[in-house]
Amino acid sequence: MLAPRSSTSASRTVRHKCCSLAKALWHFSVAAEGQGIDEPLSETGLKQAVAAGGFLTNVTFTHAFSSDLTRTKQTMCGILEKSKFCKDLTVKYDSRLRERKYGVAEGKPLSELRAMAKAAGEECPMFTPPGGETLAQVKMRGKDFFEFLCQLVLEEAGQKEQFSPGTRSTSLETCLTEVFPLGKSSNSEFNAGGGGPGLAASVLVVSHGAFMRNLFDYFLTDLRCSLPAALSKFELTSVSPNTGISLFVIHLEEGRQPVIQCVCMNLREHLNRVTEAH
Repeated sequence: MLAPRSSTSASRTVRHKCCSLAKALWHFSVAAEGQGIDEPLSETGLKQAVAAGGFLTNVTFTHAFSSDLTRTKQTMCGILEKSKFCKDLTVKYDSRLRERKYGVAEGKPLSELRAMAKAAGEECPMFTPPGGETLAQVKMRGKDFFEFLCQLVLEEAGQKEQFSPGTRSTSLETCLTEVFPLGKSSNSEFNAGGGGPGLAASVLVVSHGAFMRNLFDYFLTDLRCSLPAALSKFELTSVSPNTGISLFVIHLEEGRQPVIQCVCMNLREHLNRVTEAH
């Protein structure tokens, strides 16, 4: 989710909430669905989307972006249908949020992808099948989308400041602190009681596991994102579970690199009561 804080200066703070899609049950037996296989969610995937929506039901979103593939569209629908405040929010579908393209390996068993990687003398996550995207290409896609989103939020926040200087709303911060326990920390960037400028936007982004991992790598390695002390190395490098939820607070200032704080990564508590359909 992205949520910049409005202020009287040129700086803005943004909250970015990412939700990786609920993958269909059959996805567990293939290397990756990629872009070429545009299957709908399974019954389990639909339940996971609804569970994510239930967890976020009291969160107010100002923007919503999704991959234009069927499974992410269904996930976004499941989330917004459970929302108390955003059922009618317009969703913008963006091809830059699509899953990594796996070329000839799309839809094939994971064992075949591993065999191809071994034959090439590479580790599976780093291996690029013929016709597929490299990790660097996926990362650049994520960077392009993120820069577009930051610019959009800065422009909209500037327009609001122009017409309503000095105004500040705490509603976005309030709904966050009610949903995310870590948001209650006095050190949190979106703490409504901190005295700083209020969040100016709350952006829900629904995409795919491999894409999100590469986007997070960009946050961490290029933008030096700060991390929660309790986050383990395993959690940091793992692909998000189906409908895993990550929350980032992003401070924006014209002409400067974004400053990012990760509040939580790949949150999965909402899935505890979801059972897989067989």
